[in-house]
Amino acid sequence: MTIAETVHFGRLSLPNSAVRARIAEALFRHAVRTLPVRVTLPGGERLGAGGPEAPVMRIVRPQAFFHRLGVDAKIGFGESYMAGDWTSSQLADVLTPFARRMATLIPKPLQAFRRFVDLRQPSAERNTVDGARANIHRHYDLSNDLFANFLDETMTYSAAWFAPGSTDLAEAQRRKIDGILDYAGVREGSRVLEIGTGWGELSIRAARRGAHITSLTISTEQKALAERRIAEAGLAHLAKVELMDYRDATGTYDAIVSVEMIEAVGKEYWPTYFAALDRLLAPGGRVGLQAITMPHDRLMATSDSYTWIHKYVFPGGQLLSVPAIERHSRLRIAERRSLGLDYAHTLRQWHQRFEANWSTIAAHGFDGTFKRMWEFYLGYCEAGFRSGYLDVWQFGFEKAR
Repeated sequence: MTIAETVHFGRLSLPNSAVRARIAEALFRHAVRTLPVRVTLPGGERLGAGGPEAPVMRIVRPQAFFHRLGVDAKIGFGESYMAGDWTSSQLADVLTPFARRMATLIPKPLQAFRRFVDLRQPSAERNTVDGARANIHRHYDLSNDLFANFLDETMTYSAAWFAPGSTDLAEAQRRKIDGILDYAGVREGSRVLEIGTGWGELSIRAARRGAHITSLTISTEQKALAERRIAEAGLAHLAKVELMDYRDATGTYDAIVSVEMIEAVGKEYWPTYFAALDRLLAPGGRVGLQAITMPHDRLMATSDSYTWIHKYVFPGGQLLSVPAIERHSRLRIAERRSLGLDYAHTLRQWHQRFEANWSTIAAHGFDGTFKRMWEFYLGYCEAGFRSGYLDVWQFGFEKAR
């Protein structure tokens, strides 16, 4: 079944869908009545507490919209945007107020029923060695050309770190990478392991410091492009890329770096991931880790839920909280910094580039439903970081000698 077929037919035929839709409509109206947005419906009805300057959410097909919310709000809200049931020219601005009140959009007495209505993550998306490869393939192997058309020249797919007053995305990405390499103490002669290659920019910058770096990826598309970029930079003698799961890694390294890969590990395998860091790191070594986080109470409440992001973007993914990272790691956190607002700026630039280059992206075989899916993904994530519901941290860990 294609993405479009999944969106248009979904699970709208479930029994009692009309009852679910009425309940969903009542909850939605209750949720938006105090939000600083303007919600418009056919016929001129308006909802929300936003004034003339507030961002506008236009519900085009109310019946389909509320049916999808009734089936599963966590998935249906995004599917409705993909299907065109609602739209907005200010997507991240509309979604930010929802994100700010994520924990209270559903009245507290009704939150107790979450376990009866929330879908659970499919067992097929568990991050076993084979499952992780399949999950990564569904996102990162979509097309190198797709990513090249909204990322900057560094091909870096994670939060940038902007210098004060700067809007240069490539410069901010290199600053971020240098920050994580500094946290890991990477210098000339360092033996470095990177878990999660991306498209090679971190390996290139580590090698330019004179370090010997081994980078692990389970994406064939990323490996091919990263190796090509490393070779073109004349650094193949210092940097190598291996198609390998972190669980299979061997050896001892002075430094380990991992940038926004831990979100793909899955809660079940967090202990395995942190044990691998400890096992592979030499005494006195350091780790530079960049991780997206959510509030710990929300992690505890939602960690088993199956969401729109799981279904369409990152199967098997799970964000951590700062306390979860602190509890699972055997290494001491020596340094840390938050880049949450920098991620919001990063995502906005990605969204702008995606829209500007859509005709080129579409030429690679991506359709209008995919376009709306990607718009919602980028806007949804930007709203999360703008609202403070999501954050991203750089951590510097150290191992005792």
